[in-house]
Amino acid sequence: MPEFPITMRSQRTIKNEVSFEGIGLHTGRHAKVTLRPAARDTGITFIRSDKNTVIKAHVGAVIDTAFATTIGHDGVKIRTVEHIMAALAGLGIDNIFVDVEGPEIPILDGSSTELISIILKAGIAKQGKKRPYIRIKRPVVFDDGNSKVAALPYEGRRFTYSIFFNHYGFGEQRLSIEINEETFAREIAPARTFGFLKDIEYLRTNGLAKGGSLENAIILGEKGVLNSSGLRFKDEFVRHKVLDSVGDLAILGFPIYGHIVANRSGHSANIKFLKKLLASPDAWDMILEEPVRVSPLLQINT
Repeated sequence: MPEFPITMRSQRTIKNEVSFEGIGLHTGRHAKVTLRPAARDTGITFIRSDKNTVIKAHVGAVIDTAFATTIGHDGVKIRTVEHIMAALAGLGIDNIFVDVEGPEIPILDGSSTELISIILKAGIAKQGKKRPYIRIKRPVVFDDGNSKVAALPYEGRRFTYSIFFNHYGFGEQRLSIEINEETFAREIAPARTFGFLKDIEYLRTNGLAKGGSLENAIILGEKGVLNSSGLRFKDEFVRHKVLDSVGDLAILGFPIYGHIVANRSGHSANIKFLKKLLASPDAWDMILEEPVRVSPLLQINT
């Protein structure tokens, strides 16, 4: 068990408005994103400002999980929200408006590191109400025969993730990590998205990866990594999978206190797991006032 002091933190938003821009990984189109403070209990609310459409982040808003997580409403979409959702969850930002001028969140360098810096530049503000969370009290398992995601009772927030690719560059990778602000920013956020050179033509034929490059993704050829800069971690691939999972699970709208164990899961399995979790109300409690275990780093912002 993690040996952290027990406290229940206040809800958080950002102090100041901040913007960034870039191209989308899949659409290849330019977009501008502006993050704005939001009142307590607002949640993560996306606004497709060029389409005058509001899309609140929740499980029902997810409309596509092919190679990224896409949310939408009334035919209007915002693609690839998982990296910014992960950054917000990693820093404990509960309430924020995310204005998007364009069809996709910019990929930046393919990780969440720049997003962390952008959010910290805006500043983090505590709000005068405690943050509800979900506490797992019995196991919940999603298993479709190819991917598996489970939530187990645990006094903290831990992710254990396993992947396997039949590739020269790597086979199996596994990581188990306690998630808090410090560990997310240092160990998970820098991990970049990745893809296989042999799949790029297929993806682009199907309207995906149009903005992908060696500047924003790790590309694996037949004999290994093609990026001249190499890897940021020896196991960067599984770390990025954890990043994606943190972002996808944040779409639930509440932090999950428990041990998430995943094997070969992707965006589709993550969202299907959330739907199974919501359909299993006897497996968890919604905690409104009881204290939770957090790291000392979290306490300085509460």
